Amino acid sequence: MAKSAQHGDQKSADGSIARNKRARHDYHILETWEAGIALLGTEVKALRDGRANLTDAYGVVKDGEVFLLNLHIGHYGMGGGFNHEPTRTRKLLLHRKEIRKMIGAVERQGLTLVPLDLYFKNGRAKVALALGKGKKEHDKRQDLRKKDDERDMARFARAR
Repeated sequence: MAKSAQHGDQKSADGSIARNKRARHDYHILETWEAGIALLGTEVKALRDGRANLTDAYGVVKDGEVFLLNLHIGHYGMGGGFNHEPTRTRKLLLHRKEIRKMIGAVERQGLTLVPLDLYFKNGRAKVALALGKGKKEHDKRQDLRKKDDERDMARFARAR
């Protein structure tokens, strides 16, 4: 039996545990990085059960380190008294060069660190972290209109 089937993973077919669907709608994504996350044991078990929510999460740079705030990882059912706090601040594991680049972009350009996707890679929890610039309301409407037009063209092409 496959390992994911043994542990009862609630992941999607592409291996993702949680995805931030609003990120690409609310932000222009400029650059992305893959970062490891420093987690507790019960957090890893809860992630394997698919108990994560990235919706309100964001990254901050403090004292030369990057942290992920408001990432909600639900309680692990068998954790008992050793369970973790669901929305605690978690340290992201990145190379120093990547952190310096983020510091420059976040502090000088006023950009935001947005988590896009949470997944396992070679048994380790990873987060796809992006540098985003907030979209204005008219940009969001324009993107929706463009998406609708593409969907209509694809529908028309299939009908022919």
